[in-house]
Formats: sequence, C-alpha cells, structure tokens
Amino acid sequence: MQQKIAIRKKAFVNRKKKYFEISSQFFYPLIQILKKNTTNTLALYYPSNYEVNTLSLFQLIKKIKIKTLLPIIKSNTQLNFVEWKYLDPLTINEFGMLEPCFNNKSLIPDLMLVPLLAFDNNNNRLGYGKGFYDKFLNKFLKKKNKIKTIGVAFSFQKYNKLPVSNLDIKLDYILTEKGIKK
Repeated sequence: MQQKIAIRKKAFVNRKKKYFEISSQFFYPLIQILKKNTTNTLALYYPSNYEVNTLSLFQLIKKIKIKTLLPIIKSNTQLNFVEWKYLDPLTINEFGMLEPCFNNKSLIPDLMLVPLLAFDNNNNRLGYGKGFYDKFLNKFLKKKNKIKTIGVAFSFQKYNKLPVSNLDIKLDYILTEKGIKK
C-alpha cells in the first residue's frame, strides 16, 4: 500500500511536469477499434489534473453512431456511467471532478477509456487510490457482458512493474501518443 502511495505522488508530479497537449491523431487507433467493433456505448472521462485530454475525441466520433457516457460518483462512493453529449451541462462532484448534471439512467459501457497515473508492461494501472474504476469493473467480471478497457496515458507514465492487489483490474489496452498496445 505504501509503495502505491509513493508511486502515485511521483507519477502525479511527473505528469504535471511533462504534460503536453495531444493532437487528434492520438485517438486514431481508437477510432479504428470503434469502426471495427460493434461498440454501442463508449465511456470517457472529463479530463482533469493533467490527464490526457479526451475532449477532441467527441469531434472525431461524430459520424460513428455511438452513445458517449461519463462517470458519476454516487454518494455511496460507487461509480456509474450516464449518457452525456459534448457541451451538455456539468457539475462539480465532491472530489472536484466534473460530471453530468442530469441523473440519467445508468448504462454499462461496451468500451471504457480509463484515466490513470501510471501503467506497466502488463497493462496494470495505478489510479488515484479510491478504487472507483476497479470496483465498477469487478462487478462485471463474473457476467457475460465484459467491458473492454483502454487506459489513456502519455508514454512517460509507463513503469516496468507496478504493485497490484487482487482487487486491481488489468486493462485490455493502453493508448499513448506512441499508439495502442494490447
């Protein structure tokens, strides 16, 4: 646990120091996945704290018929996803993150873009430490409707090996400015 805390602090400082604005080309590998698969719902995140900016993705997927979802945090510290269209109103939640104002029906995404502080060679991810994404994904591991996950990061966020627990969910893919890795 202490090791994760130390890596989190270092990774956050590193991301803030090395952050750069990405071009729309960053998302081209993802667009190819969306075009090939039968993805009906795509969960994104609204960027904060020097995360990769996903907002340009909305312009790129306009022609693909897909519902876009954003996370909301319920009062019981549970993560859910609701439909959100670009420029719909947002509100600030208890953690200072932007989320949809409307409490629409919760949906289960087919494909989920996951923010992270660090990732490793085995597609393990280190988040902010509250476990929201891991708890959400753990609910669906035993069900047939597996959610494909793509960690979105800068290549400098890569570590050789991160400490993991039995609650941590390994990502299916990692998308960086260098491309997508399975």
